[in-house]
Amino acid sequence: MNLCFRPTIQALVTFLLIFPLAALWGVSSGTPARAHEIRPAIVDLFIGDDGGVRLEMSLILEAALAEVGAEHADTDESPNAGRYDALRLLDEAALAAEFERSSARFLDGVRLMAGDQRIPLDVDSLDLDPVGDTDFARLSRIALTGQLPAGATDLTYSFDPAFGPSVIRVPDEQGANSYSAYLDNGSRSAPIPVEGALTMSAGQVFVDYIGIGFTHIVPKGLDHILFVVGLFLLSPRLKPLLVQVTAFTVAHSVTLALAMLGVLTLPGSIVEPLIAASILFIAVENLGTDRLTRWRPYLVFAFGLLHGLGFAGVLNEIGLSPAHFASGLVGFNIGVEAGQLAVVAGCFALFGAWFADRPWYRTRITIPLSLAIAAIAAWWVLERTGLVA
Repeated sequence: MNLCFRPTIQALVTFLLIFPLAALWGVSSGTPARAHEIRPAIVDLFIGDDGGVRLEMSLILEAALAEVGAEHADTDESPNAGRYDALRLLDEAALAAEFERSSARFLDGVRLMAGDQRIPLDVDSLDLDPVGDTDFARLSRIALTGQLPAGATDLTYSFDPAFGPSVIRVPDEQGANSYSAYLDNGSRSAPIPVEGALTMSAGQVFVDYIGIGFTHIVPKGLDHILFVVGLFLLSPRLKPLLVQVTAFTVAHSVTLALAMLGVLTLPGSIVEPLIAASILFIAVENLGTDRLTRWRPYLVFAFGLLHGLGFAGVLNEIGLSPAHFASGLVGFNIGVEAGQLAVVAGCFALFGAWFADRPWYRTRITIPLSLAIAAIAAWWVLERTGLVA
């Protein structure tokens, strides 16, 4: 057997051994968030004909009560991680009691404004799930209600960044989102008309989603960052790197579009372990060869299909407006690509420009970093399939 194909085959065997395990776990476990993953609060705003307003929130309540913060991608990074972990172990009655004690602080962090006038909100309902499998975060549902002041023409919404990021959505009469915005720094939404639909230009949506796509890679997409770094490590030369990145981009663009159109769906509990497995594959192959095999671009393309399904999970949470579906999707893809190119540029600036031609580049750069990536990815595979907590 040609030696240049052995690393690819070894890595492929690793991937194929992991695939059934991840698929079996995904079929049985649905699509919950991993225990330490920070997910945005999803908030639907309804405005009644009688002037009543209602916010229906789906969120990881424990992260909000612990004030983990929107600046973290993982709860373990927060100094309040201990309180978050303790809250996760509470049954629904105890968690409801904790929320009751903290309700004034929580309501202060949910700001609904009519011009410069704040709308007082009350808790209408609280729906909590049992503890269940503590390997995964549980979602809680909270409904808040208030009353528009006389003469109000529009509203703005904001969420205290100490509680984490949030997505504000305004459903239309058909249930589709006429407006959605991702807020992760406490900023206000655009003014939302009390009567009539909020209109956003295709250009505004395009620009907004470029930013969402970019931040999904840098700094929040550590798994996607490590995948791109793995591609760079084997061959920091521009031409082979561009071939791989192009294959990856085309692939994730295809599955992202298909998933958003509802043509292709796969549970996140299957996709996420397989994304981790794809990173492990790349790292293992880096350790076994010092050259780019002819099969690698095709395999990178296949892995890009998986990563595109992962990206779709983000957009599904935010909810693209049907009126600007194309501009939002294209903008998000461009943002993702810009994030990937930023990672490549960072790698090149750190060691590609200085050390790529050195005879020790492989032994001192490629192998140690690939070992580190392989270790992280292997842990993620175990974690995302529930084999470790």
